[in-house]
Amino acid sequence: MAQQCKHLAQVRDVEPKTPDGCEECLASGDEWVHLRLCLECGHVGCCDDSINRHATKHFHKTKHPIMRSFEPGEDWGFCFVDQLMFEPAPRPANQSGRRG
Repeated sequence: MAQQCKHLAQVRDVEPKTPDGCEECLASGDEWVHLRLCLECGHVGCCDDSINRHATKHFHKTKHPIMRSFEPGEDWGFCFVDQLMFEPAPRPANQSGRRG
C-alpha cells in the first residue's frame, strides 16, 4: 500500500512573498537554479541544485512540510517530512474540492 502524506491539511492558498525569485538570494545577490514555493506561508526558496538550498533550509527552520515547484509549466510538490512527491502539486482542501 502506498504511503500517505499526513501533512496535506497544512497546504494553504498562498501568494508568493517574492514572485521574482528566491527571497534570500535576492537579498544577498546570489543566483539560483530552480525555485520552490512553501505551501504553508508563501516563502520562495531555491532548490537543492542551487548553491544555497534555501527551500530546504526554510523547511528545517520553520518545519513547514510541503512545497511545490515555482517553475513555469511545472505542477508537482514534495513533502519534506514524509519524503513524498505529488503530481499534480497539492491544492488547499477548500479549492474546487481538488486534492493532490
